[in-house]
Parts: sequence; C-alpha cells; structure tokens
Amino acid sequence: MHTRPADLTDLRHHGDVDAEPGLLDFAVNVRGDGPPQWLRDRLAGALTTLGRYPSAADDDAARDQVAARHGRRREEVLLLSGGAEGFAMLPRLTPSLAAVLHPSFTEPEWALRQAGVPTTQVRLTPPYRLADAAVPADADLVVLGNPTNPTSVLHPAADVLALRRPGRILVVDEAFGDAVPGEPESLAGVSLPDVLVLRSLTKTFALAGLRCGYLLGPPELLARLQVGRAHWPLGSLQVEAIRACCEPAAVAWAQREADVIDAERAEMVALLAGAGISVHEPARGPFLLLHVPDGERVRQGLRERGVAVRRGETFPGLGPDHLRVAVRAAPQARRLVAALAEVLG
Repeated sequence: MHTRPADLTDLRHHGDVDAEPGLLDFAVNVRGDGPPQWLRDRLAGALTTLGRYPSAADDDAARDQVAARHGRRREEVLLLSGGAEGFAMLPRLTPSLAAVLHPSFTEPEWALRQAGVPTTQVRLTPPYRLADAAVPADADLVVLGNPTNPTSVLHPAADVLALRRPGRILVVDEAFGDAVPGEPESLAGVSLPDVLVLRSLTKTFALAGLRCGYLLGPPELLARLQVGRAHWPLGSLQVEAIRACCEPAAVAWAQREADVIDAERAEMVALLAGAGISVHEPARGPFLLLHVPDGERVRQGLRERGVAVRRGETFPGLGPDHLRVAVRAAPQARRLVAALAEVLG
C-alpha cells in the first residue's frame, strides 16, 4: 500500500519531544546519559583543536578510519553532522519519484517532501517484510531502515538488495546497525554503484548532542549530495568523534554493547509478555514496538507515573495504540512493566 500524509507535522515528531527531564526515558533510543568514559576522555583531549578550523587532513584521517572499519575506500565515505544531515541531502539527487518504506524513521520523507520531491509512502503491515513491499516501478529513489525504527525488524540483506532496479538509487538507513551483534545483514561493507548506506554514531555511543554520522556509497553519488554544502560542515570535535568511534577498540566496544542490548531486549520481551503486553517480534534493534489498548490513555498514565515512551501514531502505518520503547537494563524495564500493569489495570 502506498500513500502520502496530509501534512508534514507528524513527520517532524521525534522521541525527544516525548521525553522530559525527570522522567524515566524510554522514548529516546540513545544508550545511557552520555558517551563512555574512554570517549569522553578522547573528546576532552581534542578541546585544544577548537582554536583552529577543521582541516582537510583531519577530514581525510577520519574518512580513512571509517573506510578501514567497513573495508571501503576513502572516496566512498562522506562525514555527516548526524544522520539527519544525510537525509537532508537526498533532494540533491533530484529523483522524479521517491518511495519511503514505512513504518520507519520519518525524517527522510520530511526532507524530500519539504524540498518538493514527489514522494510516496510504501506502508508495510505486520510482520513488516520487504517481500510484501509494493514499491512503484517508476520510483528512482527508495529509502528504508535496517534495522527499522520503530518496528525493530532486521531485514535480510538479500531482501534489501532485491529492491534494486536499473536507474534507481537505494538508500539504506543503518543508524542502528552497530546495535545488532555481528551486523549480519549490514550493507555497509558492500560497494555498489546504486546503494547508499547511512550510519549514525549518536545512538550506541550516546553522542546525540554532538551530531555524528557518515554516508557510504559510490563517489559519484557522494559528490552530488555535497553540492551547495557549507564549508567546514563539521566541527573538529565531530570529526574526532567519528574517527575515534571507528577505530578497532571502539568497534570492539560497540560489539560488546550490542551483546548487552541483545540480552536486555530478551529480558524486556519476557517481562512485557509476562504482563500480557503485545510486543512485535522478532525484534533486533535497541527498541521494541508495543501494541496496547487505548494507547493515548496508557501513554498519559505512564507519564503520570514518571515514565516517558514514544507515541506511535506519528509513524505512517501505525496508530495511537502503538508505543515504542527503548531497550533498557532490567531495573528500568521492571519499572516500565510495573507502570504499564498499573495503567492497564
């Protein structure tokens, strides 16, 4: 099924709006309260660079590190001020028709439609399989997430690549790719002339306030995306953070964190299921999609009990009875489930 929303308002709603200071935050998919200590120390040591402009050599060094992390060439890497900047660049590819698979992160569609690009929604229904996606044959730009926010579905790489067509560019949002142990379905290390892969470093490394990410793809497409881009698009701390997070020790740290997320998610699913709450499975991302009766009342009841969750109806294809919750450690998960049990009676 493909359609389009009536306005852009819901497309700009994100989890940070649902979270407020003082609430137990299940609304935002960022791990912890800030980056790990080793990364804080690395960034603190780079503060002396703030007195000079970021150099081309700094950019090259970071791109080299990203390239090495994914088995790519430097020319296949574009550093980003957060993953959202990559989505804002997509209109520069001048597609005649863009198709965005939903339910998914809404920023790509907002950026495309805001720029006047003809855009259609391709809405999947449970179990949200790509094999069921009715993508228009004339769509020359297709955007999807893997693993997908908010469904937590991890699509097989073969199903993602099956969406390729002559004359079509495929954009795969892997913002949560490093949260999947072993990254088995990632395309980040695959060089193809028509595939762009977006990576964020703000989630697992808790750098949402610093805005760090990158695009991987053919140099020809990356060049088109940069047309009109401001000079010095990233600050020196952003460049240093990207380089640091792609070094072997950091990648190993992220892999261990992915294993922790895996275990925490399994425990959360068991707790939620034990309380009779519907959870979409299989889930592979650092978040879960819930379905509850009278979702708006439940969400407000949770807020009154000090718990913030992400509302679901702003995701195309979902409704007010859907809630997205971030994967958290057992003590926080038990508090969420206890609050849900109270609200649901």
